[in-house]
Amino acid sequence: MKDNSNISQELLETIERYYNDTMSKQERLDFELRLDESSEFRTQVEDIKTLILGIENQSLKEQLDVFHKDIPTHSETPSASGIFTFRKLAAAVIILLAVTGFWWFNTPQNDKLYSKYFTPDPGLPTTMSSNSNYDFYDAMVNYKQGDYQTAIAKWDAIQPKNDTLNYFLGVACLANKNEAKAIGFLNKATQNTDFPLLNDAHYYLGLAYLKDGDIDFAKKNLQKSSNENSKKILEKLD
Repeated sequence: MKDNSNISQELLETIERYYNDTMSKQERLDFELRLDESSEFRTQVEDIKTLILGIENQSLKEQLDVFHKDIPTHSETPSASGIFTFRKLAAAVIILLAVTGFWWFNTPQNDKLYSKYFTPDPGLPTTMSSNSNYDFYDAMVNYKQGDYQTAIAKWDAIQPKNDTLNYFLGVACLANKNEAKAIGFLNKATQNTDFPLLNDAHYYLGLAYLKDGDIDFAKKNLQKSSNENSKKILEKLD
């Protein structure tokens, strides 16, 4: 197994909070909205849930019994809380390894590449010194905080849209798991050959097509980007 990046510790903990009903109201609403909007994410969550439950019901007890044999007895026996912590740690390791291995071997190559190379644009400095651009930079604050849904809503309300706005709307939609909308905005941003962020726009448009499963258009746009990661992805696709 060369890469376990497809299932992050953060995602595992998020799913655990969802099924344990320990999410905040807003986090649950955002999570369930993502489940509704993305069949791929919904399938991923269900697979993880099924796998974890399977491990707990079938093999976890056996694994913990093996660990238990190595626990000292009599005066060397740890406290009850220590044993419980040890068992939780062992269970977490088993589940994490099993889930990452399962997902790595059952995820299409283009999804693996996308997960490995997609990182949202860091965004622009949010000085908000110009009143005329206040709405744009107000949304940029949300974007840089990872609140892509709010940023998208604010940017989408701005009219008319210039290349920079279309670019960041595209990247935000991509980060928000909406490849179709991302492709629409980024395509508009790449129409102007004088656009200062054209190189990055082609890179993210290539990633959007890659995630959407259109390899030909993914290659076409990645070839127009001098981003170092574009070259690495193209090598993998070839």
